[in-house]
Amino acid sequence: MSFILALDQGTTSSRALVFDHDGTVRGLAQKEFRQFFPAPGLVEHDADEIWASQLGVAVEAIARAGLTAADIAAIGITNQRETTVVWDRATGRPIHHAIVWQDRRTAGECDLLRARGHEATFREKTGLVLDPYFSGTKLAWLLDHVPGARARAEAGELAFGTIDSWLVWNLTGGERHLTDASNASRTLLFNIHDNTWDPQLLELLRIPPSVLPEVVDSSQVYGHTAARFLAERIPIAGIAGDQQAALFGQLCDRPGMVKNTYGTGCFMLMHTGDRPVCSGQNLISTVACRIEGRTEYALEGSVFVAGAAVQWLRDGLGIIRSSAGVEALAASVPDNGGVYLVPAFTGLGAPHWDPYARGALLGITRGTTAGHIARATLESIAFQTADLLQAMEADTGTPLSELRVDGGATANDLLMQFQADLLGCPVVRPKVTETTALGAAYLAGLAVGYWQDRAEIARLWQAERTFTPAMEPGQSDEMRRNWSRALERSKGWVQP
Repeated sequence: MSFILALDQGTTSSRALVFDHDGTVRGLAQKEFRQFFPAPGLVEHDADEIWASQLGVAVEAIARAGLTAADIAAIGITNQRETTVVWDRATGRPIHHAIVWQDRRTAGECDLLRARGHEATFREKTGLVLDPYFSGTKLAWLLDHVPGARARAEAGELAFGTIDSWLVWNLTGGERHLTDASNASRTLLFNIHDNTWDPQLLELLRIPPSVLPEVVDSSQVYGHTAARFLAERIPIAGIAGDQQAALFGQLCDRPGMVKNTYGTGCFMLMHTGDRPVCSGQNLISTVACRIEGRTEYALEGSVFVAGAAVQWLRDGLGIIRSSAGVEALAASVPDNGGVYLVPAFTGLGAPHWDPYARGALLGITRGTTAGHIARATLESIAFQTADLLQAMEADTGTPLSELRVDGGATANDLLMQFQADLLGCPVVRPKVTETTALGAAYLAGLAVGYWQDRAEIARLWQAERTFTPAMEPGQSDEMRRNWSRALERSKGWVQP
């Protein structure tokens, strides 16, 4: 019997999961890594530490499953998407810390491009908005600010990649420099209609084509691991950005199906079929996956801070000992006591796109307790999600029939019930909540024939619990009005 190994490289930890043919987790390992905050609004990672931690948990997960590398039929990779790495092709060493998707340092560059009238060009070609969230301006910043980087890039000495590219490069011992279409679509450099790197966009951001990876399908055999890492040359056969992988793992593969992932950030995707939807609500269009040369698209809303706000309660305020402890603390009070938290710690994502917003805690009185703050923190995740869904329904004209959810915070029943109350529709938690890693496993397994087709994997999806709305609509409407008032007070706090 063989198995699939999924590498799930996230914003705060590297994880590896071994899946069997039923989509059941047989082994799991996880390791957190350091977060660097050089200045307010700046977030960096050590790319070497990411690689070391990811390799370490891969070995550990296989061992915990009671297996050896010879039992692994293929490897799938899913990753934090827009985080940007540039490395030396000869040595394989990064030239700078990775710049994380949350980083805001290129807000001024985005403002300048917008002022020069280029926003419509980027929006039309990439489906994205001009925001420092995406990789293109991060790459330009590295080439401009690391001494000698631009000249070395133009000489063909440097390679750029998002985290998937960085992992594949290292896993193959430097043999392959590639990215899949879902990750390429997050760079501000990729034309999602032509499925190619766009020369005009490269010129606008002054990116030499020689640094770019080859763009490949999301499900195919790309190469094999170097034997020195896992003692076997295992096929690497699936790649998708974390949110697209979760969409695939949730079997949201028909137009109108929606999933929301509750992780460090919060990401809602609606499958839109074989053509991108042009959003009028400041959402983005993205490649969902590309299989056998056929591209599927999704409409997406991105919240920058969701689970990270709970980590702030743990690490910044010290009012909980573990992230799991937030539910009990929040449940210690009957309601939020009029307290609202806007966790715009690194600006606001969709549908606001305000890199100058900052966090705000409003409605505090002498009666405010840690329980109220914990509850407001959980509710902020649900409020942001409700804003995304409202925008998505306005774009498509289709009311949501159900929301499929995944990610670590879905274990929090209080949050899931409040989410259903706000949305006014069922929230469905699957039996296997590791859907991001599962999506990567499915993509890899399809490429090597581990699963025959998508119909076979669709039969594996099962609901574990459905949360149905229980709050009076008038009450949820009032809470959303108060949330909107708090939201407006957080915007534009930092001066450009």
